Formats: sequence, C-alpha cells, structure tokens
Amino acid sequence: MGQPSPWVLHIHSIKPNSIMNIKSTWMGLIVLGLLFSFSACKDDEEPEPGDDMSTLELNFTGLEDLGSDAVYEGWIIVNGNAVTTGTFTVNDQGVPSETSFTVASDDLAAASTFVLTVEPSPDPDPSPSKVHILAGDFSGENASLSIDHMAALADDYSSASGKYILATPTDTVSSNEESGIWFLDNSSGSPMVGLNLPTLPEGWAYEGWVVINGSPVSTGTFTAVDMADGAAPFSGSMAGPPFPGEDFLNNAPATLSFPTDLRGGKAVISIEPIPDNSAAPFVLKPLAVDIPANAMTHTALDLAQNLMFPTGQASR
Repeated sequence: MGQPSPWVLHIHSIKPNSIMNIKSTWMGLIVLGLLFSFSACKDDEEPEPGDDMSTLELNFTGLEDLGSDAVYEGWIIVNGNAVTTGTFTVNDQGVPSETSFTVASDDLAAASTFVLTVEPSPDPDPSPSKVHILAGDFSGENASLSIDHMAALADDYSSASGKYILATPTDTVSSNEESGIWFLDNSSGSPMVGLNLPTLPEGWAYEGWVVINGSPVSTGTFTAVDMADGAAPFSGSMAGPPFPGEDFLNNAPATLSFPTDLRGGKAVISIEPIPDNSAAPFVLKPLAVDIPANAMTHTALDLAQNLMFPTGQASR
C-alpha cells in the first residue's frame, strides 16, 4: 500500500506535567507484544461464483445514530490484513440497520480479531479510518467487543477522575462567576491539573461540555489535560487559565442567553471522533456530573465516572 497502516498500535508519550492514567508493567508488556502492523486495505475483490461464503453475526448495545454522513464499518483481521465485513447504520432507537454479514468462509475462519470503526459516508478512502470504537479477539466462534481492547481505545476508564470549578477568569466582573467552568483543581490554593484521563490513541479527542437548560454547549476539545483547549468562542477578552474550560459570557447560541448560571445543569467530558460530524456529545462520556444547585464558585468540585460504554459480540 505504501502508506503507514492505521492499524499500527502506538504507545503515546505522557507530558511531564500531565496527570495521566499509567499502565501497569504487565499491561505495558502486553502492549509491546501487540506492536505489529496490519495491512489496512478493504478487500475490494468481488467474490467469484462458487466462492464459499459464511455469515458473521453482530450484536451491539449502546451504539448511537451517527447522522447522515457517517456509518459504522466492521473489519476482521486475517493474517495481518484488515478485511471489511460491511457497513451499517444505527437509528435513534439504537437499532442497527443490519446484523448479519456475508464474508468469505476462509477469511472468517482465519480471523483473529474483529474491529468496529466509524467511517465517513460517502467514504473516499478504501482503508479503515483511525476511529476504532470497539474491538475483540475471537475465542472459538465468538469475540466479545469493548472499547478497552488494544485495537480500540485501549482503556476501560476505571481510573478516570476529575475536578472542576465555577469561575469566570476571562473578565473583570465579579457578579457572574457561576457562568464559567474550568477543569482544574485549586484545592491546594493554586490551580493544578484537574483531570485524570488516559492519553487517547490517534483518531480521538476529549471534549468538555456543560448542559444549560437542556442544551449541551461545548467548552472545547483537547488532548492534553495540562493546557488550554482548542477554542474559546464564549469567553471574555482576558486570558483563561492553562487548562480546559470556558466562560459563557459572549456569543450565546440562539436558544440561550449569556452570562448564565451553570448551577443545576451538568458537566461532561466526552471522547469525540476526529473528524467530528456532530455538534452534540459522542456516545463515549467517561466523566459526567450534575452541577449542584448550591455549588460555591472558586471551589473544587468532583466529576463522577460514567462508564456506560457500548459493547458488542461478533459470532462466526
């Protein structure tokens, strides 16, 4: 193919000042053992008449509708090659458009792993995208699929945690401190990293959110927890702290009014695909919490784990 395969599994470095989820030694050895490259090409050849074909059955829980310009696509890994099993969509009830897929019998019998990706639609690239959401190794006829497989997100987020404060540091007004949220910890007297999250594989980014009067509003995307996120469309003219967050002071969406009061709403950290085709949070939300109605400003508050992730099973 001549290009680096998106199935290469990488170990990501951790910034010195970041508080990240560090794998234990034995997990590190497993990762090293999995550092091999798949030739990531769709098998575009049409089955010849008489080819022996078999059925792959897929069952999922928790997948969401991707909208009109993205689809899910299944892949089996056969002798290091990624072979497509076909695409499908999921409706707003979480029901897949298809659960049975016809695959060459020899390929299916030899498959070691199943991987589910998110692909653009239409898809100009015959290779798998880097957005691997679920994966699992076949054991006999079945593969249990999860986000924590090394070919997906490689973590189950059981160690994820976070803190946040309500404050509006990007203006000089002291009467609107309930209108900003910053994912930091100031309990020591100085602002420090507030999020404990694993480093994401290529194809993903974190995004902060607040839910205001039922409407999710982004605080920006980020991949490092010890620096500002990628945008500040609602903040004031002063510099914010070097951590993810946002002041909701300007440029309010049509249905909202800024400044506002975030208390009684929600704070969320999601995991988003790159590119991201939706203005709403993706299905993966490892941290989320109701912001107390009586929350004090400039005081560190806890985020809570929200580990209800999609799962699935592939059966051959």
